[in-house]
Amino acid sequence: MHPWSLPAEKTLSEHAVDPERGLASQEAARRLVADGRNEYQQAKPESVASMVLRQFRDVANLILVVAFALSLALAIREGHGYLEPAVILVVIVVNVVLAVTQERGAERALEALSDLNSPTCLVLRDGARVEVDTAEVVRGDILLLKAGDLVAADARLVDAVGLALDESSLTGESEPAEKDAAAQVEDDAPLGDRANMVFSGCLVTAGNARAVVCATGMATEMGRIAGYLNDAQRLQTPLQRRLGRVSRSISAVAAAAACALLVTGLQQGEEFWSMVLAAVSLAVAAVPETLQLIVTLTLTRGIRNMVEKNALIRRLPAVETLGSVSVICSDKTGTLTQNRMSVRRLWSPGAGTVRVGDDGLAEGPALDLLRRLALASNATVERDEDGAERIVGDASESAIARLLLACGETRAQLEERLPRVGEVPFSSERKMMTSVHRMADGRYLVLSKGALDRLPLAEVSEAEHRARGEAHDAFARDALRVMALGSRVVDELPASGDLTELERDLAFDGLVGLIDPPRPEAADAIARARRAGIRTVMITGDHAATAAAIGRQIGLLRSDAGVVTGRQLAQMSDEELVENVRGYSVYARVSPEDKIRIVEAWQELGEVVAMTGDGVNDAPALRAADVGVAMGRSGTEVAKAAADMVLTDDNFATIVAAVREGRNVFSNIKRTVYFLLACNLSEIVIMLGAQLAGWGTPLTPVMLLLINVLGDGLPGLNLARDLSDERIMARGPIGRTESFFTGISRAIGQQTIAFAVVGLLAFWLGTFAWLPGGEGPSLAAGQTMCFLVVAFTSVLHVFTVRTRGSVFRRTVRDNMPLVWSSAAIVVAFSALVLVESVGALFGLAPIGPVSWAITLALSVVPTLVAEAFKLWDNHRETLLYRLRLVHHVNRGDE
Repeated sequence: MHPWSLPAEKTLSEHAVDPERGLASQEAARRLVADGRNEYQQAKPESVASMVLRQFRDVANLILVVAFALSLALAIREGHGYLEPAVILVVIVVNVVLAVTQERGAERALEALSDLNSPTCLVLRDGARVEVDTAEVVRGDILLLKAGDLVAADARLVDAVGLALDESSLTGESEPAEKDAAAQVEDDAPLGDRANMVFSGCLVTAGNARAVVCATGMATEMGRIAGYLNDAQRLQTPLQRRLGRVSRSISAVAAAAACALLVTGLQQGEEFWSMVLAAVSLAVAAVPETLQLIVTLTLTRGIRNMVEKNALIRRLPAVETLGSVSVICSDKTGTLTQNRMSVRRLWSPGAGTVRVGDDGLAEGPALDLLRRLALASNATVERDEDGAERIVGDASESAIARLLLACGETRAQLEERLPRVGEVPFSSERKMMTSVHRMADGRYLVLSKGALDRLPLAEVSEAEHRARGEAHDAFARDALRVMALGSRVVDELPASGDLTELERDLAFDGLVGLIDPPRPEAADAIARARRAGIRTVMITGDHAATAAAIGRQIGLLRSDAGVVTGRQLAQMSDEELVENVRGYSVYARVSPEDKIRIVEAWQELGEVVAMTGDGVNDAPALRAADVGVAMGRSGTEVAKAAADMVLTDDNFATIVAAVREGRNVFSNIKRTVYFLLACNLSEIVIMLGAQLAGWGTPLTPVMLLLINVLGDGLPGLNLARDLSDERIMARGPIGRTESFFTGISRAIGQQTIAFAVVGLLAFWLGTFAWLPGGEGPSLAAGQTMCFLVVAFTSVLHVFTVRTRGSVFRRTVRDNMPLVWSSAAIVVAFSALVLVESVGALFGLAPIGPVSWAITLALSVVPTLVAEAFKLWDNHRETLLYRLRLVHHVNRGDE
């Protein structure tokens, strides 16, 4: 049995404590030693050194390290050529720094969680009130609570007067939770229904109480969340898995090619160190050195674009992961709703129901009812420093004041005519409040506001009683929070001064129905997400009826569909939840564990899940989700620290906009992979083919680095500026296991072959053929022509990968930096050859006009080949579409 399902006396007995004296100091010290301090344990963070070492598990980085070591050994042996190992080392350092920087996000979730505890609290010890360090609170301590206190530990109430706590960080409910020490609670009650308990880290908003501590440290509800944050094992993001596959694929090709080259060369009697140089060249050719940099900068540009859409990204890979999101598990309050209670209906006898908009009410019974409700409230309209009006008070009363303000009036104006002379405050026991106002004729108007079944109303006819009951039930069915108003006029106030004597024989004035309404754009955003193949699920700690009403209004829930509660979830096994999770769209009264189970059930089905939240209770699920999304305005620091993305406007529609940006980022990274792999694979074929043919080494390591880092790198970086059209949101989500190679592997193969053929041909012509106007065939001339052809084809290739259609029909005006960077590379590489003294540093030699003409002609061949294949593919797709259309028409005729 849990403390909330036991009488307070039983809990006191189990903890061996007298509620009037508290624990003895010696007993408290003994329990502190036995149970440990009232603190949250934190997992030890990974050191930077460990992160750096882990980067060398990546085979691509290992290949570069081996290439660096061999290149350095060759430079030391020859006494020159230190430029090559230096450049390779710089590439290694840049890759490692980028990778570690991505991983080392600010992991502040547990630190923020500890900030929720006050440093000291008031307890009873040895019969005296003692202020102790919160960390020294033990089981059995008697907590003394008052308004403004942060609860130090989970505790069972012994007695309480008008106690209310802000438990929104744990339950997600925006309204303060009213507490009752005498409440009878079932053992399996969800956290939000445990009315006789107070929880660590929650703020006392009203009243005072005594409570016996039942759990401290990691055993508290907040401590359990800390445990989830420690234990949560993040799945690799789809981007990390895809890049890992690319890296492994390239590394396997490089290793196989290097071994083949080395074995073949030694069998042919080649000198060992010359073959080592060839192997180093091949390794450098294989690794796309700028891939990590281009991906990082593509993600960074995505982050900047998302900031403009009110989304702040805390972890880089989350940008691309958003493009793969197929399920959005969203909190209700503040994300799908406005997080602002609003009056939606008024009902008064005779006038019936009046539906309320945001533009106020016309003169009539509904406005008269609203005025009286405002008089019986304590919310006020105040002006802040910049002169703007703001409403201060209870959420429900603020909604009444806001509607009255929309009608051009305030409570202060009403009280000028009907000044308040007394009040009986609201309490959780009474479920009502009363205000007394002096009328112009000297009599007094008594207004009582609260739950319908608690107001002491005068006897009425059966028909009148039934009418008000039916109106109340109609409001409740639509999940409106219902308050009733009763009134009476008296000639004088009680001589005893006890205003509760006035609370009798009240005339029934009417009902008000309030709700936190959906955001206007929520339904449209959910519909857009659905068209993009994304399922939206609402998860809330609120009541099932409220969740169902909001779910139906925003199009999440069919009229005949039900809501799954936390209690029902607790009765399901993990296997049953995975089997049935696709059938549930709305969850209510859920716990932090429930949220994690829901997220993991979707992930078990292969879905990529985004989870939104703002409270401490959301943090574990935010961490477990593929993309955790915290609220910037209403979110706790714990939630923000655990999240990958923070919404600065707390708006669900922003998530959908971020998904579009994520898909665009994926598209750009995919283009980058297509661009770099075709270039790098062709370099492997050129290097291996020339060596196997006995032609020599077509490109030195430094030439390859120039091509890979500058020739591929600068244009590749500007691919991140490309924007996909709106059709990107008409396709389904990018699958968790979808490869970068999907749809482009054939194109990569075609371009690799085309690049390799023109590269080898250029090398052979320069090395072995007599070309007019030159100095005759030589290895240097062959390497120079090969270098220029490989570099120029790479630059032209960046335009090919931008579109599935013709490169000549795709405008470049939307990405002029790509044009300028490509032109700059062509000019720079040409200058290296034309300026003999500079080119000699990189092993390049001057070539004649005919060689230049051949070089330029060969450079455009791969682009023409790509255009031919695109023309054929598009023609075939058009033909197949027409055939399918004819087939459907014929079937329709039948």
